[in-house]
Amino acid sequence: MLRYIATRMLYMIPVLWLVVSVVFLLIHLVPGDPIQAMLGEGASSTDIQAARHAYRLDLPIGQQYVSYWEGVLHGDLGRSLRFDQPVTRIIVQRYPWTLQLTIASMIVALLISIPAGVRSARRRNRWDDRVLSFVSLLGLSFPNFALGPILILFFAIKLGWLPVSGSGTLAHLVLPAITMGGALAAILTRMVRTAMLEELSQDYIRTARAKGLSENAVVYKHALRNALIPVLTVVGLQFGALLAGAIVTETIFSWPGIGRLTIQAIGNRDYYLVQGAILIIGLTYVVVNFFTDFLYSLANPRIRQ
Repeated sequence: MLRYIATRMLYMIPVLWLVVSVVFLLIHLVPGDPIQAMLGEGASSTDIQAARHAYRLDLPIGQQYVSYWEGVLHGDLGRSLRFDQPVTRIIVQRYPWTLQLTIASMIVALLISIPAGVRSARRRNRWDDRVLSFVSLLGLSFPNFALGPILILFFAIKLGWLPVSGSGTLAHLVLPAITMGGALAAILTRMVRTAMLEELSQDYIRTARAKGLSENAVVYKHALRNALIPVLTVVGLQFGALLAGAIVTETIFSWPGIGRLTIQAIGNRDYYLVQGAILIIGLTYVVVNFFTDFLYSLANPRIRQ
């Protein structure tokens, strides 16, 4: 197990290197001068050159790349051009908000999808199965940028039950979490249904029923546990998709997380902040995939072999 963990951790290094390298090159290819945008049109050429030298943007792009990675290895992600603060400090302040929203969205998706998927599988081709299939298809058809405003108009403006935007309380978290978790719940519902149908047709399920076990014990204790293997795969992969979806959702609801920060940094051509935010998102994605593999062995002991 230790050898496996060490090997997977080594795999993280080239993935993160590739992600940050691509972002580094792409953002430097975008036309425009971030120093000019930071100082304004009235700044003198002397001030522009001094600021460019202070942020090491007067170096050739190859030296900038090497210098950036030297800082990363020492825990220094650079200094934000827009906020004039260390990127590490800004990310530490914003990252918990994105993590909170992502975990809440995942919980919403699982609370909806597992009972709905199991119900749909147990009632195959009946009216409730068809209703759940239609609802899941409807959920897949609504992207975040469409579902978010609809929820705001109905629950916040018309009914007045929840705040429109912002953060700080549980009420502020509800609409963004439903927006992000809705589409994922639709995907997972179909996955749970498919996996449960396959497991319920296995011989060990007929044996369990022949022994006189209750239907709930057969479904939830035996079938669902084995059906969670493909579901865990999708959950691990979709966690990264939730981080990407947080960019749109956080902008809609003015949520102070990494996603909204990334949009602002791209708009301001804030090189170091964009690179730092993408690095953290990529690192989170890789770590989640690592723990997803670990959960496989917990859900199905045969994988430990």
